[in-house]
Amino acid sequence: MFRNTFQSGFLSILYSIGNKPLQLWHIETDSKHEQNHVTRLTDEDIHSLVIEIMSPNVSTTYITCPAQLNRTLGIKLPILVLIVKNLKKYFTFEVQILDDKNVKRRFRASNFQAVTRVKPYICTMPMRLDDDWNQIQFNLADFTRRAYSTNYVETLRVQIHANCRLRRIYFADRVYAEEELPPEMKLWLPVDRQDRQE
Repeated sequence: MFRNTFQSGFLSILYSIGNKPLQLWHIETDSKHEQNHVTRLTDEDIHSLVIEIMSPNVSTTYITCPAQLNRTLGIKLPILVLIVKNLKKYFTFEVQILDDKNVKRRFRASNFQAVTRVKPYICTMPMRLDDDWNQIQFNLADFTRRAYSTNYVETLRVQIHANCRLRRIYFADRVYAEEELPPEMKLWLPVDRQDRQE
């Protein structure tokens, strides 16, 4: 999808405020449960539109990018950043990468798992989220090297499962300090909320 695109700095694959925020994504929901949904709504904490993914079963309700299952992202930038709200429910996400041995590997982070497990094609790991909004920075090159002793080549697919709210998902060429980020990559909290936190 992005393999022939010049990649440096930042590359966004989801922005909840955009005109069609899920244009690149396939939505999968389980019709057995009424509570299942993937929708855009206004978050009461940031007073802005976000994507909400909800389900009693995290495995059957998710969004995946790219939307076409036979395509791949081809993103070479090694840092994946998710701006996500902790809804205090089970939540997991998965990233499929290609390494320099030409092997497809998956990394799955979950807030309900206690230990890291490394298997030949999947590495599952625990994830701790703070209350409310979080910025998850996932260094794919570092995880690939530590889990498999191989080098990260590119990201093939990103899959976000229930239960969460999403503001933005993007890739970066390196880890950026908050003051280095362009305004559109930050999560802006309303002024009255910031005053209450200080």
